[in-house]
Amino acid sequence: MIKHAFYITALSLICCFAACKSTISADDLYGRWRYLKIEKPNDPGDVISDAAVAAQSPYIQFSKDNSLVIMWGGKVLSHGKFTIDGHNIRYTESLPDSTTRQFPFWVSKLTDKDLIFETLGHEGSRVTAVKVIGH
Repeated sequence: MIKHAFYITALSLICCFAACKSTISADDLYGRWRYLKIEKPNDPGDVISDAAVAAQSPYIQFSKDNSLVIMWGGKVLSHGKFTIDGHNIRYTESLPDSTTRQFPFWVSKLTDKDLIFETLGHEGSRVTAVKVIGH
């Protein structure tokens, strides 16, 4: 009976560890990520076409000094600092009036080539991006 309980406990622990994802790392984010797609999960009617995204050449760039810049149409759309908290990028945006605002980006996928992150809430958006080599 004890042997049976041991195997059940061991199997449960293995399943638990297999289901748990490790947290993301800032080292994995550093560099430029070109946007491929922008979706509005809570408002499917609010669509930015893939062609419109491509025409604006948007990207997000993470630097080793923990700065972040979002470019859109060749201009800075947003900039600030970031930290990592589990699967969240905690972003502190620097606003033109010298104030800041904070919000998280939840990362649902991060590989050496692909990044999917989103802002949550009613107005949230999901961005699919690819890493740009050489930047």
